[in-house]
Amino acid sequence: MAPSSTRPTSRDVAQRAGVSQAAVSLVLGDKWRGRVSAPTAERVRQAARDLGYRPNLAARNLRLGRTRTVLLVVPVLTTEFFAGVYTGAARVAAGHGFGVVLYPSPEGRPLRAAPIPDPFASAQAAVDGVIASSMTADALTAIRGDQLPLVMLDSDPAGNLGAATVNLDIADGVRQIAEHLLGLGHRRFLHLAADVPSWTFEVRARELAARVRAVPGTTLRTARAPISIDAALTAAEAALSRPGPRPTALVCDDDKMAAGAYKALRRLGLRVPDDVSVTGLDDLALATALDPELTTVRLDAELFGEHGMRALLAVLEGSTPEAGDIPVELVVRGSTAPPGTS
Repeated sequence: MAPSSTRPTSRDVAQRAGVSQAAVSLVLGDKWRGRVSAPTAERVRQAARDLGYRPNLAARNLRLGRTRTVLLVVPVLTTEFFAGVYTGAARVAAGHGFGVVLYPSPEGRPLRAAPIPDPFASAQAAVDGVIASSMTADALTAIRGDQLPLVMLDSDPAGNLGAATVNLDIADGVRQIAEHLLGLGHRRFLHLAADVPSWTFEVRARELAARVRAVPGTTLRTARAPISIDAALTAAEAALSRPGPRPTALVCDDDKMAAGAYKALRRLGLRVPDDVSVTGLDDLALATALDPELTTVRLDAELFGEHGMRALLAVLEGSTPEAGDIPVELVVRGSTAPPGTS
């Protein structure tokens, strides 16, 4: 063994294995096949293990022009969903020797408009690629300057700015909600829509309208609000207080918005689901904290992050990412029931 006070070098490995430093580099860089014999390669690996040798990845990456770092850009850091996306992406990245740097684009604004300094102004030199969720074109340009491989999450494949797109099957999730509510007999709908200019929310609105209006005798109204409990409460209370027949089903773009809808209904003296059925979308921990528990669409955030990272790794390797949207699942709980007589 090399003395404990000295970090072993590739020269030490070469001397112990009785080979050249070039051979050590080939073997430990997994480029030995056809250039070094299998027994010699194993002898080099054993020497490295015996010495406790660890390659200097920083120096190696500088030589290769790679940082093995990925930038994950999300709208907010303080949400359960995007925490899951990061967890999934980081897990896959770690398995391939990559690190993930997480950065928020506050409220979806471009980075250059953010109220805090942008530490990634030189991102082209700092990271190998970008995974971006729910971002604007301006923000993406500010980050990557059209220089870095980009994978988009929750983005229109037809207008995609990146090398690949990874989506949850949001349209199918909304279809499942609509079919569930229509099957229960609901015909008067209120859509509590997220006031966010994003492809994923456009899909929700378009799919819900198509499914509901395909059934004779249905009505669909829309109220918009930012994604927060208080904003949803205000919007839902105003929409439900309007003259005319009250909606019997309230479809919310997000579980937090559904929580606001619950509060609005209680303020108006209405019960869930006796007077109004409520659905959400995400299946956050909040969904089972509500009373009654919320019927919602389960989105696997960690799987979403995993797919996004795998797609970027494929792009970096010059291969084609796996195609197809990630399936979602309607979870039926106590917040939906056949409409009452009121």
